[in-house]
Amino acid sequence: MTKNAIFIAATGQNVGKTTTCLGLISGLRKRYSKVGFIKPVGQQHVTINKNLKVDKDVVLFHEVFHLDSPYEDMSPVIVHPGFTKEFLDGDHGSLCDKIVKSFERIYSQNDYTIVEGTGHVGVGSIIDQNNAKVASELGLDVVIILPGGLGSAFDELALNIEMCLSKNINIRGVILNRVLQDKRDMILNYFPKALARWNIPLIGCIPYNEFLNTPTMKDFALLFETDFLSSDEHSLRHFRDKRLVACSLEAYYAEIVPNELIITPASRKDIILATLEQHKKMDLQGGMILTGRHAPDADIMKKIKHSDVPILYAPMCTYEAMKKITSFTAKIRKEDESKVNKAIELVEHNVDFNLLCQTQYAQN
Repeated sequence: MTKNAIFIAATGQNVGKTTTCLGLISGLRKRYSKVGFIKPVGQQHVTINKNLKVDKDVVLFHEVFHLDSPYEDMSPVIVHPGFTKEFLDGDHGSLCDKIVKSFERIYSQNDYTIVEGTGHVGVGSIIDQNNAKVASELGLDVVIILPGGLGSAFDELALNIEMCLSKNINIRGVILNRVLQDKRDMILNYFPKALARWNIPLIGCIPYNEFLNTPTMKDFALLFETDFLSSDEHSLRHFRDKRLVACSLEAYYAEIVPNELIITPASRKDIILATLEQHKKMDLQGGMILTGRHAPDADIMKKIKHSDVPILYAPMCTYEAMKKITSFTAKIRKEDESKVNKAIELVEHNVDFNLLCQTQYAQN
């Protein structure tokens, strides 16, 4: 008998599994009275209630959807630093029993349950709890999320499908995420043909959205492990453009645009003062990241603290800072309501929930 639950896997990290799950839960809540969530094996975590380690995604879903399941059940296993060695030394008992019992409690209290995996299907093998095995233990069908594309995306999918099939798991369908608009029609035409060899349907084709991939100032503060020098009330500001400024002051003035993140050395007093002055004249909705071995001097710091521009100081050379910025993938945050709502909207409009559920659902 098909359970009213689904395991959401992916072909890798940072393919949009969490943002997709936000939309899936929101859509399912329009079809079922109560929807639960569990992430059996987590890695990135926070500590709550003094000593309870909980996966970050679990906190996000718990607070966005006001879920009432206890954190201990929603996040039963956390692979913290040192956990793998402890497991191999025999210090953690049966992880399988812990996961199954947590799932059963959440499943029994909800009309439908989303189970989110971690990374690609094989993640967790070292502790004998990879995504394929967990889905098999829970008796669930799997939906696999992968980045939009054709050749390389399908190659990655094939590896993950084979691992699922080795555990006799039924693959309910595939969701393509971040599909570029100019390739959408081609992908919708050819990807189902490629999936036909396994008789697996394409149940979602979610378009790429630049906004969802745009970090906030708070994301950058966490990336550089630094505090705001000013205006932390704008910590959730997003930027349309990023600009490394190493040019003359005249050239900088000529190209100032709204909603731009400026990256420049902390020694460039002229650029800092010009940015602060321009923001006094008009609401540019900008921000700054200052770099270099030395923080801004006292006079500049005084002016920064009294400004309305969110500014960070990253104590590293500009080159290293830009490398971090350009390779950074931000996780969606519960307080970033505009991004949460956009993720939900995109998924709800681009996923076939009838194919996802494959069961007769009850209206609220």
